[in-house]
Amino acid sequence: MDCATLRHHILKGSIMRILSWLLSPVLVLSAGPVLAHHPLAGLPMQTGMQGVLSGLAHPVLGFDHLFFVLAVGVAAVLAGRRLSGPLAYVAAMLAGCGLALIGVILPLAEVVIAASLMVLGGLTLSGRQLAPGLVLPVFAGFGLFHGAAFAQGIIGVEGAAPVAVQLGYLLGLGVVQYAVALGAGTLAVAARAERVRLAGAMVAGVGLFLSLEAVEAPLVALIARVAV
Repeated sequence: MDCATLRHHILKGSIMRILSWLLSPVLVLSAGPVLAHHPLAGLPMQTGMQGVLSGLAHPVLGFDHLFFVLAVGVAAVLAGRRLSGPLAYVAAMLAGCGLALIGVILPLAEVVIAASLMVLGGLTLSGRQLAPGLVLPVFAGFGLFHGAAFAQGIIGVEGAAPVAVQLGYLLGLGVVQYAVALGAGTLAVAARAERVRLAGAMVAGVGLFLSLEAVEAPLVALIARVAV
């Protein structure tokens, strides 16, 4: 196992331990085949409930999105937007997902997602807060790109999924992420300041890792071309 894969497993293991405490009811309901990103173990989804289960599973398994949702909950509390901050993110995330489902592609989604982790993680680490007028636009702006990435979870597996499946998927995505963000905010209120800043460092670190991972292949290709 190379270093990048090892770091990936360590980060994912840490966040799953946190989520097992935050969202134990959701995890119990969605256990088993759902944890494979698909409630029917790869078979086509046909009902709205199957879409809901898939939507519940995706944010739990995607550690990059999950770290961001946790960061949204913490940053929202620090900015005095405990309920409206996560709501702005979820609404924009669903809009981004819907846009992708109808064929609208947002450019550089993975780059923006990595940047979103570094921005919110860095702010939390520094102890600073977003200006009141920027909280909702920043959460919503990043949410559009996270939603576009989530849409690939159903487009890639289902193709032209029934409308009921798509709506169920969006519902599951929205419910679980809002619950995660509120849970993270609740923990942040009770936690000591240094623990909150440490959480910010973890989120920013994940963003940096994803950024380096994104530029690794093009950089290696460029070096190989120059060397030839």
